[in-house]
Amino acid sequence: MAHILVVDDENNIRMMLRLALSHVGHTVETAADGYEGLEKFANGAGWDLVLLDQRMPGLEGLEVLREMRQRRANTRVLMITAFGTVDLATEAMAAGANDFLRKPFTVETLRGAVTSALTGERDGKTRSAALSMHSFDSVTVNGFRLLSSGSVMVSGDGGFGASYTVMAPTGEENTCRIVIPCYVVELVKAHTDREEMPEGERFWQALCGEALANHLWQHAQLPPDGTLLVDDLTSGLRHWIDAVISRTGD
Repeated sequence: MAHILVVDDENNIRMMLRLALSHVGHTVETAADGYEGLEKFANGAGWDLVLLDQRMPGLEGLEVLREMRQRRANTRVLMITAFGTVDLATEAMAAGANDFLRKPFTVETLRGAVTSALTGERDGKTRSAALSMHSFDSVTVNGFRLLSSGSVMVSGDGGFGASYTVMAPTGEENTCRIVIPCYVVELVKAHTDREEMPEGERFWQALCGEALANHLWQHAQLPPDGTLLVDDLTSGLRHWIDAVISRTGD
């Protein structure tokens, strides 16, 4: 079993995490803030996984994450946050996180996310924040890992879609189809005041991945029947689109 460090400023959260993970055989130590977390982390050699809260007084989670990755490049960090994937993901992915757990969560979701984080590759790679559009490929959200996506599907009426392979916390691989109907495509065009999106079909593929990641973030389960219909341009998707347009400068 794993040696896990929990860094969270909320005592009840630390206790819940420690009890839930110790119950299944993990060795768990806790730290009440980023400074104590870095002190206990040391050079990182003794830890298999760090569970790191984002919102903490003093040092926030991203600052702690960057320091941990400097000390040990292949550190596995599961970032815990109550906030959306769009705001946190790009910066956290650039800093080296590739696992995310959303508050509030159940014990089952926690254990599944920890199992997924421990069994994922420990490659030590960081992702460039300058990427024109981030992708959730190989990122874990609430224990679900988006492994890959196929080519973009274009419907006759102007809609788009893509299929993602998703590994569940149990280790099962599932295929999920994301559909962006033509009326949502038109909403995107109206929101951006443009007919062509940056990088063409790759934009729509990435938007499909963003929609699926947000669904897993909110529900911690795959959509019914393996199909996710994007039936509205939510504030989260609008934010993601604005960030993509801003980064591409297109």
